[in-house]
Amino acid sequence: MKRIVVAGGGFAGLEFVKRLGNSDKYEIILVDSNNYNFFPPLIYQVSTGFMEPSAISYPFRKILRKLKNVRFRLGALEKVLPEEIKIVLSNGELSYDILVMATGTETNFFGNKNIAEKSLPMKTISDALSLRNVILTRLDRATRIENDEERKKHLTFVIAGAGPTGVELSGILSEMKTSIILKDYPELKQHDLGDIYLIDGQNSVLSAMSTNAQNYTSQKLSDLNVTFLKNTLVKDFDGETVYLSDGNKIKSKNLIWAAGVSAKVFEGFAEECFGAGRRLKTNPFNRVELYDNIYALGDCALVSGDKDYPNGHPQLAQPALQQAKNLAENLSRAEKDRKPFEYTDKGSLAIIGRNKAVLDFPGQKHSITGFSAWLIWIFVHIMGLVNFKNKVQTLYNWLGYYIYKDQSFRMIIKPSERVSN
Repeated sequence: MKRIVVAGGGFAGLEFVKRLGNSDKYEIILVDSNNYNFFPPLIYQVSTGFMEPSAISYPFRKILRKLKNVRFRLGALEKVLPEEIKIVLSNGELSYDILVMATGTETNFFGNKNIAEKSLPMKTISDALSLRNVILTRLDRATRIENDEERKKHLTFVIAGAGPTGVELSGILSEMKTSIILKDYPELKQHDLGDIYLIDGQNSVLSAMSTNAQNYTSQKLSDLNVTFLKNTLVKDFDGETVYLSDGNKIKSKNLIWAAGVSAKVFEGFAEECFGAGRRLKTNPFNRVELYDNIYALGDCALVSGDKDYPNGHPQLAQPALQQAKNLAENLSRAEKDRKPFEYTDKGSLAIIGRNKAVLDFPGQKHSITGFSAWLIWIFVHIMGLVNFKNKVQTLYNWLGYYIYKDQSFRMIIKPSERVSN
């Protein structure tokens, strides 16, 4: 059997493996720097203590048990050597007949070293736990600070990026101010709580969604006392003050960075292979340009040939899943029968808070808002989780929060790393 090495176990990589895992034609090795798959759309709930990590993550080795031709390799991809038909990992090397790059994206700080070092990113489970620790530590510290201005710095949150993650995070932080913080921290009073700022260089929140969704979201954020600064960029951050492109400043120790991503780049590919956002340019069959046996899927792929998406597909779950399905089916067919990838838009969703969400149907021709969109958001996200246990656990967590407006996962846990790969 030919060996397929899949680099990355996110939406695209895991979907591809599951579809080919029992094939008689291929031996598959899934490589990832984590030993678990996780569900990125719910990262923000882990970061604010509304959900525990195990509710949105699951170990690869347990997921892959029933796939007879799949093995898992824990290791970070460091380099691709196409001439030698192998990849270099942090703990060894792997040869391949076919390489599938599904390495996703990483936080883009746009070259600003201060922001990269001092802001709080929102991309991985580790980021989410770190953010949770910081939020809870600063809330606790604020109870001991006597200086009003210094206390306000600890309790003011600035979120850069008004896409779905930024909107969801600002909404849930606002709900924490209303229903949790003053109960957990009776030393604090209402006037002690800082403001929540949502900042974006675009003219509106959720710029990729319909005007109706944008207007509804803006109004609901305003109702939640979230200050939205449009047409504004975060220029710098020194750990105490956020500097904005319009010359204004916000005194805060908490800059949460949700302002953009770029594809992960690995040594070994020719420079001509990279397109916008450092994504790997591929033909309509997801094969990377200049290479006969390397494919790219999902967020790291810039697929050509889809007339409705000449500049590449959105870096979302659905394009990744659909590309993985198409490539798996193509590799099971004779080459002459293979089909180019065409993306089917299934709409867009974003949640603002309790009973508040927006849904755009395909093509943004129609949208719904409010409670009905919120119910659909819950259903879609529960069904997107990797297994039944995660689905039940998440639904249970959400029912508890809906009834009591509270959760009990606000623990500061700082593990010590003792094992190296």
